[in-house]
Amino acid sequence: MKKHLITFAAIALVLSVSCKSDKENNPEAAEMEAVETEKKPDMHTSQNSLDWKGTYVGILPCADCEGIKTTLRLNEDMSYEAVTEYLGKKDGVFDSRGYYKWEDDGQNILLSDENETKYKVGENKLIQLDKSGNVITGELADMYILKKQDTNNNDAITFTDTKWKLVKLMGQEITDNKAFISFSTEDNRVFGNASCNNFNGTFEIENELQIKLSKMATTMMACPDMSIEKQFLEVLEKVDNVSLNGKTMTLNKAKMAPLAVFEAVE
Repeated sequence: MKKHLITFAAIALVLSVSCKSDKENNPEAAEMEAVETEKKPDMHTSQNSLDWKGTYVGILPCADCEGIKTTLRLNEDMSYEAVTEYLGKKDGVFDSRGYYKWEDDGQNILLSDENETKYKVGENKLIQLDKSGNVITGELADMYILKKQDTNNNDAITFTDTKWKLVKLMGQEITDNKAFISFSTEDNRVFGNASCNNFNGTFEIENELQIKLSKMATTMMACPDMSIEKQFLEVLEKVDNVSLNGKTMTLNKAKMAPLAVFEAVE
C-alpha cells in the first residue's frame, strides 16, 4: 500500500513539473489562460440594454428656414431611412437611405450619410451630436433631440381639440395656475385662459408647424396678480410656430428657445 502511494506521488510531481515547463516554453498559452480566467466586467450600454430600433421624429434648428423636420428609422439589419423636410421652403423634402454603425463605446451611432451624422442613443430618444461628437449645449439643446414614436399607440395626443395646460412661461416653471390654451378644429377657433381672463380668436396652421393667431380678444376682469397673464398674452402675439412631442406642446418664435410649454390635460 505504501509503495502505491509513493508511486502516485511521483507521477503527480512529474505531471506538475511538465505543465510548468510547458507554460514557461509557451508564454502565449499562459497568457491566454490568464485572460480566460479573468472575470469580465458587466458592461451595460445603449446598444445592449435599450430597445433602440424604431422611428424617431423631431424638428431641428435651421439657419434659413422655420425648422428641419427629421424622421429617422433605425432598422434591425443596421440600415436606416431618413426624411428631412426644410419647413417653409419649396421642394425642401429629401429622402436618404444607408447604414449605421455603433461606436466602440456602445453609446453612439454613426450614419453613413455625407455628413457622417452622429447620435447619442438614449431612452426613447436620439440626441444629435456636433462634428466633434459632443452633445450640443445652450438654449437650443432640446431642439436637437429626436423622440421615438410609439407606433402601437392609437390614442396619441393631437395638437387640435386638446386642452393644453401651461407649465412653463419664458423659461420659468408655472404651478398652481389655471392658464391653458386649446385649438378647436371647429371654425379653427383658439380659446383658453391666461390665468385670470378668458381669451379667444382664430388660428391658421401651415406646413404642420407655422401658426398664425388672429382676431384675439379677452375679457377684462381684474385679478390681484396679472404678471403671468401679461406675459402669456404677449407670447400669443409673438408666436409663429409650434412643436409637439408626445404630451408636450410648445409655442415658439422663429428659432428661439420655446416661449411657452404646455402639457396635455387628460
